[in-house]
Amino acid sequence: MHEPHPVGLLVEDDYRRNRLTVAFRLILAIPHFIWFFLWTIWVVLTSIVNWFICLVTGRPPRWFHGLMCGYVRYQVHLSAYIYLVGNPYPGFMGEAGEYPIDVRLPEDPVKQSRWKILLRLFLTIPALIVGAALAGSTGGNVSGGSSGRRSRTTGFNGGGALLLVCGVLGWFASLGRGRMPKGLRDAGAYSIGYTAQTSAYLLLVTDRYPNADPTEMLVSVTDRPPRHPVRVVGDPYDLRRSRVTVFFRLLLAIPHLIWLALWGIVVLLASIVQWFVTLFRGTPARGLHRFISAYVRYRLHVSAFLLLVANPFPGFTGSPSVYPLDLELEGPQRQSRWKTGFRIVLVIPAFLVDTALSGALVASAFLTWFYALVKGSAPWGLRNLSAYALRYDAQTNAYLYLVTDRYPHASPLEGEDVPTE
Repeated sequence: MHEPHPVGLLVEDDYRRNRLTVAFRLILAIPHFIWFFLWTIWVVLTSIVNWFICLVTGRPPRWFHGLMCGYVRYQVHLSAYIYLVGNPYPGFMGEAGEYPIDVRLPEDPVKQSRWKILLRLFLTIPALIVGAALAGSTGGNVSGGSSGRRSRTTGFNGGGALLLVCGVLGWFASLGRGRMPKGLRDAGAYSIGYTAQTSAYLLLVTDRYPNADPTEMLVSVTDRPPRHPVRVVGDPYDLRRSRVTVFFRLLLAIPHLIWLALWGIVVLLASIVQWFVTLFRGTPARGLHRFISAYVRYRLHVSAFLLLVANPFPGFTGSPSVYPLDLELEGPQRQSRWKTGFRIVLVIPAFLVDTALSGALVASAFLTWFYALVKGSAPWGLRNLSAYALRYDAQTNAYLYLVTDRYPHASPLEGEDVPTE
């Protein structure tokens, strides 16, 4: 649809993690915290000067461009190390090619629109909202330097929802297995990549707006996760949105929200019966499986409508192949009894990731509402981010309600069939 973003994430990580450095990761990073704080102060001050020069010349001076690129690259390396997206100890200068999680940046300063330079801080606000949901202020997003009015630094204050959850869960997994789970690694890398694009835009490294599309962000990741039995399907290129229904979307969704709540109560009771059946037989009852599957699919349809991921008013039955954003579910399959017995405990990590992704989903819907009212369409990147969040939510619910015993996969990448020998 468009040219690749000039700020691209490069991922060459092999998932292996050193248990000893994982256990003491925050302590080992203390020198970096100090250095990052000092470097951020310097970047804030120099970005003000850079902003004035860019207003006059239309492009950053080469020295300022190199400084900002080094800072953006260093925050990628440091974030990857802190949140276990990468394993080696990073360097202190943000040099290209020295870390398995890296970022591709424009080598030379580019000509930029002066009006975009003038309003850069305000134009960045939507990207900062999405970035806060994905990675908080990780990497020390600098605000105010490009406005010329005032400056402040958010610093490295613990990260945001998705990246923080992936880092915490990955810490336990890496201590136990010596490997970072692929889903958590990919989700964390995506969060870091979006933060890098936002910082590069704010610091005048590029005038290309950050792209929230997870697939494009992770284009360098060649190994996709296995195909999941719960899959979101539909036409991703239909971005048209009715301005009238967008404006009244919340009111129009009220009947669905009431019906969804009532249906959810019945599904909760049915899932308890299904739990005993599956624990005894090893296979879910077909009738209950069909009933619960329809609820999970209906939940996706309602969420897609309410949150502007799709446009038409959905039906009330959760029937397959009737909505532009649909859910494919496999029939009842044999399930592990021990996974069934401890399902409510096993689902907790997935629930944490799902909750973190819901923040990005709400932020995307909020921004899409304004965008669709003006342009009559949804932005490509936010639509794909929302579809990723809805897919993971559907997989989490399908796992919780015993539709499948395949664990939700946190990777933003679509799964592919794994060849069998």
